[in-house]
Amino acid sequence: MTAGPTGPAGASATSAPGGAPARRHAATAEVLGPWSLATSRAFWEGFAPGELQHQDEGASLRTVFRVDADWSWAEVEVTQRGGTAHLALTGNGDLDAAAQQTRRFLSLDVDARAWPAVGERDPVLAAAQARLPGLRPCGFHSPYEAAAWAVLAQRIRIVQAARLRADLVDRYGEHGAFPAPQTLRSADLDLPGRKVEYLRAVAEAALEGRLDGAALRSVEPARALAGVQEVKGLGPFAAELVVVRGANAPDVVPQNERRLREEIGELYGAGRDLAEVSEAWRPFRTWASVLLRILREERTREIGGPAAR
Repeated sequence: MTAGPTGPAGASATSAPGGAPARRHAATAEVLGPWSLATSRAFWEGFAPGELQHQDEGASLRTVFRVDADWSWAEVEVTQRGGTAHLALTGNGDLDAAAQQTRRFLSLDVDARAWPAVGERDPVLAAAQARLPGLRPCGFHSPYEAAAWAVLAQRIRIVQAARLRADLVDRYGEHGAFPAPQTLRSADLDLPGRKVEYLRAVAEAALEGRLDGAALRSVEPARALAGVQEVKGLGPFAAELVVVRGANAPDVVPQNERRLREEIGELYGAGRDLAEVSEAWRPFRTWASVLLRILREERTREIGGPAAR
């Protein structure tokens, strides 16, 4: 990644509503392998909770997030020119780290030149790749936000969890970013069940560095999943969400995705096992799983209902 100034003096300052001054920063990233920002934008973060809001017409993607290097807030607008991603960032913290984090949650940091070969080995995936050309899975902004969502979504409907998350952002966030862990840890929360206790445990783990995206990506998936499950309130399903969609690890087979297993039966035939089928997807087993789940949702509307994409 190369970074450049946004004005004659480099990073420029501007007034941030209701708080400390924000800076602006520009960066570029060369993306290796197939990539379509338009396709990725259309299927942002699966089906919930972070569907992009207030997007302008055109080819850019905009989102606000919490930077996990220093828990500042940042907004990024991403545009594509050929195989290059252009990032225009605004925020009040480490914008170099924000740029790196953007690359991670948009899967722009993955060398995907071998991704088409997965379709050559697996005709089902070849058809899926043709349906969604250039898709790169867009994860949660960070493992911290994925873990918080896992807690909010426990034992309630997704639409209810999305409302709880929106309320937290409205009450304790900044500029549309999810609340920082130090804020969430001390906030006077009113949530059902043990969600307050579990959210505080997630916040504590984030502050201790146990939900660091780069660290979770740097170890074997089994070790990363085991570490996440040491956080109170995060079981096997939640741990997969944190590692697969929070750290956006590209080559993990979800073991607790009932709908994915059902889709394998639909597409590959009864009796076919996910572990067996997914061998042909290496080293992009996450990507293949996300592709099949998106196409299943398009067909069944089982999560989003009639309004789903």
